[in-house]
Amino acid sequence: MHRCSRRDQPLVPFDPEIEATARRQSRARKRQQITMEERDPRVLRDYVLLQVTGLTSPIVNPAIEANNFELRLALISFVEQNQFGGHSSKNPYLHLRNFLAKSDMIKLNGVSADAIRLRLFPFSLKDRGSDWLLNEKTNSITTWEALSKTFLSKYFPPARPLS
Repeated sequence: MHRCSRRDQPLVPFDPEIEATARRQSRARKRQQITMEERDPRVLRDYVLLQVTGLTSPIVNPAIEANNFELRLALISFVEQNQFGGHSSKNPYLHLRNFLAKSDMIKLNGVSADAIRLRLFPFSLKDRGSDWLLNEKTNSITTWEALSKTFLSKYFPPARPLS
């Protein structure tokens, strides 16, 4: 019997105990398969489902020295009453002015105004406005000034007339 081989592949050496070698290789494959299953216990359904790990925000919240800081639900609801949806008929500059008026009502020792504004601003957006923020580069916004500039450059470009 002749074997056709490619020039770049060497011939397989003769193995007088081919059955023993096959059993040994089969056991090695089974051991490797078991260790792979131990490393990743997910079932097929888990590969299809969306994963929430790794979701990050474009906003980097500054550290807060106060131990008792939290955004109260009443304040969040107050901000959510006038959300910006990203429509061209809405004035983004006016939205920022109204947002600042609301967010500047909170003063806490050890908490900067930037920290409050950056944490509260996502609640002031909806629809296209919220989508815009979620699509910004991860960890790209570190200050209120950067957030407001990015927001205005998106929704209030220099070519837009003042109205």
